[in-house]
Amino acid sequence: MSSPTPPSELLEHLSRHYALDSTTAARIVAEVVCYFDEPVHSFVQRRHAELQREGVANKEIFSRLQQELSTRLFCGPELSERQIRRIIYG
Repeated sequence: MSSPTPPSELLEHLSRHYALDSTTAARIVAEVVCYFDEPVHSFVQRRHAELQREGVANKEIFSRLQQELSTRLFCGPELSERQIRRIIYG
């Protein structure tokens, strides 16, 4: 899936303010869009695995995931602890 071409005004703005050439500015925008394009299920599963590797207990992980979901730019629904568990464990 290819990402849409960023508006030229955005690329010009980034080029002007951060001394970037247009190719680099376009690559940065594409990377940011890709980062925030992650679906809710994938985000929850990825963050759960990361936090488990850090030794965080599941009760704390579920609470942190609820908080993190509320700050993400995707339109993620509010999930209960039970819904988060179901995403992770099926």
